[in-house]
Amino acid sequence: MARQCELLGLSRSSFYYQPCGESDLNLQLMRRIDREYTAHPFYGYRKIVHALREEGHAVNKKRVQRLMGVMGLQAMTPGPHTSRPALEHTIYPYRLRGVKIERVDQVWSCDITYLPMPQGFLYLFAVIDWYSRYVLSWKLSNTLDVAFCLEGLEEALRGGKPGIFNTDQGAQFTSREFTARLLSDEITISMDGRGRALDNIFVERLWRSVKYEDVYLKGYETPKEAFAGLGDYFRFYNGERPHQALDYRTPAAIYQAGCRS
Repeated sequence: MARQCELLGLSRSSFYYQPCGESDLNLQLMRRIDREYTAHPFYGYRKIVHALREEGHAVNKKRVQRLMGVMGLQAMTPGPHTSRPALEHTIYPYRLRGVKIERVDQVWSCDITYLPMPQGFLYLFAVIDWYSRYVLSWKLSNTLDVAFCLEGLEEALRGGKPGIFNTDQGAQFTSREFTARLLSDEITISMDGRGRALDNIFVERLWRSVKYEDVYLKGYETPKEAFAGLGDYFRFYNGERPHQALDYRTPAAIYQAGCRS
């Protein structure tokens, strides 16, 4: 089974997907929180509570704060309740402030986002090249463990390696397994300042595109549908979707040209 998942590029944890243990009401709230956060990633739980109450949802701060934790969400701006890495993990400094991004494979970064499902949810991990916006790898899982992140990292590194790899301070990315893999290839590690999702803005823009152009429109019913649909979307995103910031060229065109030069 492990070999079959490897051939499909599918994380084993997502193959063994079971509906996550939240009530129907909580799943409904999580879907609404996801949309609100995607539209306003600078919102903390207090503003999301207010937005939900304005829509008639009788929610308290503790519930929204817990659900955002399950979803792996925090506001872009620092505050007293932002998520924290595991205490035993090493935190690396942010090394990209003022750095001009001039070539492919100069900087890669990764992140995880929440994907709503009718009877549960999944997490999507991706690695992106900053210069070209090219998605180098992606994986799905139903848990926020480090295993599927490592699978995605390994897949990306099979095609090359960056000078700098940037992440947030989430426990998956500060884990010894994840950082050791980068250090073994002599890759410089950079980590966002706590609560500063803008330090990883290219991935945040990717998530917005994925959700508004694919996930919200299609409303995937099963992990199998999500895996197939996202595969189609990332092929479109890399190879067909023109980017204004790239002079209306595609990420694949920029990345491949950069690799040849």
